Amino acid sequence: MAESLSKPVQELLVNGGELPEKYIYKKGENGVTDASYPLMEVPVIDMSLLTSQSAAGEEELGKLRSALGSGGSFQAINHGMTASFVDQVHEIGKKFFALPPDEKQKYSRTVGDMEGYGNETVLSKHQTLDWTDRLYLTTSPEDKINLRFWPENPENFREILNEYTRNLELMNELLLKSMAKSLNIEENCFLEQYGEGAIMTARFNFYPPCPRPDLTLGIKPHADASTLTFLLQDKAVEGLQILKDGQWFRVPIVPHAVLINVGDHAEIMSNGMFKSPVHRVVTNSEKERLTLAVFSLPDSKMEIGPVEELIDEERPRLYKTMKDYLAIYFENYQLGKRPIDAVKI
Repeated sequence: MAESLSKPVQELLVNGGELPEKYIYKKGENGVTDASYPLMEVPVIDMSLLTSQSAAGEEELGKLRSALGSGGSFQAINHGMTASFVDQVHEIGKKFFALPPDEKQKYSRTVGDMEGYGNETVLSKHQTLDWTDRLYLTTSPEDKINLRFWPENPENFREILNEYTRNLELMNELLLKSMAKSLNIEENCFLEQYGEGAIMTARFNFYPPCPRPDLTLGIKPHADASTLTFLLQDKAVEGLQILKDGQWFRVPIVPHAVLINVGDHAEIMSNGMFKSPVHRVVTNSEKERLTLAVFSLPDSKMEIGPVEELIDEERPRLYKTMKDYLAIYFENYQLGKRPIDAVKI
């Protein structure tokens, strides 16, 4: 079947509220259920302490290592962005998805292109689709930015998103250095695999209320291909769940924090010391939900593999060295396989 695009979920709701079959998971598939899941204790990391030479800084590095080596995620506070600015980031996303359909369609992505407004690419007639609409944009490097897909309405959209992602680039560098220091290796070990053409992409995710949240998912279970993922959760509505020890856990909302999780690239570079968590998004029948995920990735021309200092007799090399893991990721993801398994030794 040739690749095709599906209709925005927001528009489906206008036509009667029934859940189309292509969004329904068969019983038992992917564990869709209306059961209540326990709340996960996600560690909170004070970003301002990570550069401190004090005992508190050392303690925070230990917390970071522990968080990324067990659940693979943490809530970042004191990240250098004001609460009012974080609210503005939320607001530009909400305003965009509240626009009339024809206004949003100006930024629609085309078949074969990741960027722009729309939702999941349909690759197979047997595919179960995610209950979400998205706006997907490359934010760096500068020569890869395609402003055709960047909304001009709301009028401050471009300025706010640009400032937000510049802040995340600084956080990304600080975290990669801190992650290396937490493992007692040279602080630039991970950054050296990044290259000059490192990529950052942003994806606004809009989840309209769903008539049957027990039958579908906002996003199907997966781990991210990124090195790090920076997620701005909805301010009030939960939905993200992380799989840990075979059990799904709800991820709590910490106001104005950025939820950061390890992606497959960081698991590979750390030789499995850091864990890329499998996660999914559930829907609800009453409230819409908006999140913004920003993905940090190395230059696709760079060779990525476990850092030599993390390989020894007790901990042998677990992953191959490769270029363009993203291509391997999508090839396996579309086949329903866990992509990182394809590069394990």
